[in-house]
Amino acid sequence: MIKNNFQHWSQQITETSNALDLEPGVFTWNDPRKIALSLKHSADSSQRRKAAPFASAMAMLNFYINRAGKDLSLQQRDVLEKAKDELRELYGKSPVRA
Repeated sequence: MIKNNFQHWSQQITETSNALDLEPGVFTWNDPRKIALSLKHSADSSQRRKAAPFASAMAMLNFYINRAGKDLSLQQRDVLEKAKDELRELYGKSPVRA
């Protein structure tokens, strides 16, 4: 019983987190720009976040990528990694150097 509860803690955080109100299925979309715009809107609109909007949006995106792990297809991982770049651009942040 404990193992079953432990395995789904990340789902509970995603569904009940006070940080951001996300659009349903946002991380399954195929357009990095659309994902970034949605995350930006959610972060900018949230009154419950604990950090700056950019940090909150990027943290939620990284949380999803990290928790999905090997279950995330390479194609969707690529879309989400590109969404990070789009998010940085939307907030006027410098791109990460390779």
